[in-house]
Amino acid sequence: MKKVIILMLLAMTARLGFAQGDPYLWLEDVDAEKSLEWVEKWNDKTLKKLTGQPGYEKMYDQILEIYNSDDRIAAPAIYGDLIYNFWQDEDHPRGIWRRTPLKSYLSKEPVWETVLDIDALSEEDNEKYVFKGAGGLYPDYGRFMVQLSKGGGDAVVIREFDAINKHFVQGGFEIPEAKGGVSWIDKNTLLVATDFGTGLTTSGYPKDVKIWKRGIDLKDAKFIYEGKEDDMYNGGSCMHTKERNYQLISNRTTFYTGVYYFVENGELIKPELPEDIILNTIFKNQAIFDLKSDWNVGGNSFKQGDMISIDYNDLINGKTNYQLVLRPDERSSVSGINTTENYLLVNMLHNVKGELYKYWFDGTWKKEKIDAPQLGTISLGSADDNSDTFFFYFQNFLEPSTLYKGDAQTGKYEKVKSLKSWFPTDDYQVQQFEVASKDGTMIPYFVVSAKDMKYNGKNPTLIGAYGGFEVARLPFYSAITGTSWLEDGGVYVLANIRGGGEFGPKWHQAGLKENRQRIYDDYFAVAEDLIKRKITSPKKMGITGGSNGGLLVGVGFTQRPDLYNAVVCAVPLLDMKRYHKLLAGASWMAEYGNPDIPEEWEYISKYSPYQNVKKGMDYPEVFFYTSTRDDRVHPGHARKMVAKMSDMGYKVYYFENTEGGHAGASTNEQRAKMAALQYSYLKMKLMN
Repeated sequence: MKKVIILMLLAMTARLGFAQGDPYLWLEDVDAEKSLEWVEKWNDKTLKKLTGQPGYEKMYDQILEIYNSDDRIAAPAIYGDLIYNFWQDEDHPRGIWRRTPLKSYLSKEPVWETVLDIDALSEEDNEKYVFKGAGGLYPDYGRFMVQLSKGGGDAVVIREFDAINKHFVQGGFEIPEAKGGVSWIDKNTLLVATDFGTGLTTSGYPKDVKIWKRGIDLKDAKFIYEGKEDDMYNGGSCMHTKERNYQLISNRTTFYTGVYYFVENGELIKPELPEDIILNTIFKNQAIFDLKSDWNVGGNSFKQGDMISIDYNDLINGKTNYQLVLRPDERSSVSGINTTENYLLVNMLHNVKGELYKYWFDGTWKKEKIDAPQLGTISLGSADDNSDTFFFYFQNFLEPSTLYKGDAQTGKYEKVKSLKSWFPTDDYQVQQFEVASKDGTMIPYFVVSAKDMKYNGKNPTLIGAYGGFEVARLPFYSAITGTSWLEDGGVYVLANIRGGGEFGPKWHQAGLKENRQRIYDDYFAVAEDLIKRKITSPKKMGITGGSNGGLLVGVGFTQRPDLYNAVVCAVPLLDMKRYHKLLAGASWMAEYGNPDIPEEWEYISKYSPYQNVKKGMDYPEVFFYTSTRDDRVHPGHARKMVAKMSDMGYKVYYFENTEGGHAGASTNEQRAKMAALQYSYLKMKLMN
C-alpha cells in the first residue's frame, strides 16, 4: 500500500513539474515576495553596471528623443471618413487615441481631435493601462470595442466606447480582463471569445465562443461554439462587406492546424478543407485561402504556398471549384494582403525584397504590378472599403520609413510623410550574401556597414535573427541602431535563417520539431561566414534575439560559445522541458514538439538551453531581460537561467521591467531605457 501511495505522489509531483529536481522553480511564482526581491537585487546590480558605462546618459537621451520625436509617422487607420491614430510622446507617455479627417491628415499640419486619453484614464482608474487597439462598428464607426491591458500583457479588459460623444457607454458591453477578443455583428450583438468561467484551453486561451445580445448578462449569452480543453485557441469574427456580412468561427486545434465554421441562420457549416489551410479574407464574395501544403481538389493540383479562391456560396454548399489566385516561385512568398473597394492588394517578397501587386476578379483573377519603390520592405497599411484608397510603407536599412497614399484603380501613389534620417546614411552600404548551411541549403543574410569598412576581422558585429513561426525578418530602418551602433563603428547583420517565412511555408516547415537543429546550423553558418569574410571575429561578434529569438540566442551561446562574445537574450524561451506548462507555452507545441512525449523530448533535450548549460564552459557574459507582466512567455525562463548560470559561477546581467508585457516596455521612456541598456552592454563587450 505504501508503495502505491509513493507512486501516486511521484506521478502527481511530476505533473506539477516538481519531479525534475529543479531548485529554481520558485522563481516561476511571478509575484511572490521572494521572487520580486530576487528581481530587485539583480536589477540594481545590472543597472549600476550598464548605466555606469561611458556615454550611457547621452545615448539614452538621444534614443528617447527619437521615440518622442514629432517627426514620426502617425500611422493611419481608416474608419469611414476619418483617420484614427494612436500616439505616444513626452506629454502623453501612455498615449492618446485621436482622429482627423483624411484631408486634414494629408495636410502639412493635421488638426487632431483627442478621442481617448490613456494617461487620464489610467490616473482615473488607478491602473497602468496600455492601449491594445479598438474594433469599430461598420459602417459608420460610431461605436468601438476598446481593448486595454493592465501593464502591457496579452490579457485585456474590453469596453464599449461611444466615439461620437467620446466616452465609455454606461451599462454597455464590457468584458472582464482575459485573453480573447470580440467582433461586432451589429450594434446590439457581439461574437465573444473570452474566459466565460467554463474553462480555458491548456494554452490559456478561450475555449468557447458566444453570441452576446445587448441587455443579456454575458454568462447567459448563447454558446455558438464549445471547444475542447486541448484546443489551442477558439475565436469568432464577423467580416463586414458591402455585399453581406460573414460570421466565422475559428477552431485552432494547434498553432498551425484547425477547422473553420461559418455561421448561417444560427447554424454552423463546416466546409471540407485541409487542416493547415489559412483563410485570408473574403473579397467580392470570394473566400481566399493560403495553402501550407499541396492539395489536389476539384481536378486541380494546387501547390504549397499557393493562394486560391472559391465563391463563398459554393464553399458552404460543398462545391470544389477552386481557382488559383497566385503561385509564388522558389524564392518568393506572400508577405501580406489587404483589400480596397475593388482590388485585392498583395505584397510579395522576392529574395527578401518587397513587390506590390493588385488583383481583381471578373470570373477569373487578373493582376497588375504596381510600380512601388524597390530594393526594400513594403508594408501594407490601412485601406478603404468604400474607395480604392490605401496606404503603404516602404523602408530599407538606409532609407527611413516612408508612408505613401495609393490609388489601387490607377496604381499611382504619393508620398505622405517620411521619417527624417537620424544618421548619415550616405556613409553606409548594404550587402546581401549567401552561405551554405550544414545540409547545403543556401542561407541569405544582409550586412549593413560603413562603406570604408576594413576587412580585418576587427569590426564589432551584431547579428539579428528569429527563425520561427513563419515570421520573415525583413530589411528595416532603425534610427536607434544607426545612432547607437553604426555611427560608433558597428556592423549590423540580419540573417534570414529557416523557420521564418521569407520563402514561404516550406522555409518555415524545414525547421519544425525534430528538424529544429537546421535553424541553429543556419545561424552558425552565417556567423562562420562573417568570420571567413574577415568582417568580424568571435571576440567582436554579438547576437540579439527576443521570444523565439531569445531561444535562438540561448541555443547559440550554449552550443557554440566559441562564436560570440556578447548575447542579448530578451523575453526568451529557455526551459524547453517546461515551456508547455507555462502561460501560452502549450500553444507552441506544433512548432517545438511536446517534451512529455519521450521521442519528442529526445530531440528537444539536445538544444534546450536551460538543460544544456554546463559548468566549466567559456560562455560569453549574457544580458538577459524580460518583463514581470509578460503573460505570453513566462519570465521564469529568464529568471531561472540567470539563477542557474550565476550559481555555476558565470557572470551574467539581468533586468526585469515591472510592466510592458511581451514587448518588454509600455512607454517611450521604458523603451528608451531598454534600448540604451542593450547598446551599453554591447559596446562594453564588443567595442570598449
